[in-house]
Amino acid sequence: MTHRLCRLPFVVTVTACLVCLVMRTSDLRAAQSFASTIESVQPRMVKIYGAGGIRGLEPYQSGFLISAEGHILTAWSYVLDTESITTVLDDGRRFQAELIGADPRIEIAVLKIDATELPFFDLNEAVDLSAGSRVLAFSNVFSVAAGNEPVSVLHGSVAANTKLSARRGAYATTYHGAAYVLDAMTNNPGAAGGALTDRRGQLAGVLGKELRNSLDNTWLNYAIPIPEIRSSIDAILAGNSRPISSEPERRRPIEAVTLASLGIVLVPNVVDKTPPFVDRVLPDTPAAEAKVLPDDLILFVNDRLVSSSKILREELLYIDRIDEVRLVIQRQQQLLEVSLFAE
Repeated sequence: MTHRLCRLPFVVTVTACLVCLVMRTSDLRAAQSFASTIESVQPRMVKIYGAGGIRGLEPYQSGFLISAEGHILTAWSYVLDTESITTVLDDGRRFQAELIGADPRIEIAVLKIDATELPFFDLNEAVDLSAGSRVLAFSNVFSVAAGNEPVSVLHGSVAANTKLSARRGAYATTYHGAAYVLDAMTNNPGAAGGALTDRRGQLAGVLGKELRNSLDNTWLNYAIPIPEIRSSIDAILAGNSRPISSEPERRRPIEAVTLASLGIVLVPNVVDKTPPFVDRVLPDTPAAEAKVLPDDLILFVNDRLVSSSKILREELLYIDRIDEVRLVIQRQQQLLEVSLFAE
């Protein structure tokens, strides 16, 4: 009996060492798997540079590839309000990107670069997440990457699945659909348009823009689930949101709608991409009857995106004077739809 008791500490020690060895091996494998997941996602990420610098606005944000032919999903923001959008891939290659479409209602945009055979996220393989799901957030937050450096990766979890419409009075955003609320600090400057994935690197959503609660000054970290934006992405890729004026085969009517016939005066067109803000609304006109107001921003004309005053004027040239003109306007953080008939 004494002999067996003397050997007991030795047995316990050996067993403890074996348990520690197994745990360390398990941790090592988890770390290797984690690193492998990050390594597989990084080549699909894109750094985006455009407009900014005014009043402290950052001229950069994030995006990710959604086709081998160079289509990039990102956030709709002022960064894209420029003639020159620069994109940098994970390997450091730089491309000038074209904005091929956007949907400000859900705050997304799609860019296109002249490249092929690129790694990308297949939207058909996007996954759904539930509260408690562990996630990774990939983005060029604070512009930490400018060349072939990897973008930042934050690890966290889904705190809740909710609708931003329930928070409409507190958060200034035009998007009021479903969202993943995250417990990680994912929505800092430059992160908008980044990719949210599960722990295996499968795409789940796109990181939203910075949102601050006007009631208690706290920030909301969130991502928009891919199913919420999939139909809009498909429409953009099909060319449904592109201006008619970009289609050379389109014919103009004999008598077209004009801004004057609607009663709208835009702000002076000082640069090529001056946004179509309303400067004045003439009294006793269709615009006045529809309650269009100064400072309204016109986003869509008959479901076609108009990103500048120039494009808006060109778009009206393809609408017959007797036809309805449907406008989507942004008034502060509200999106409104109005219908007008020219005088």
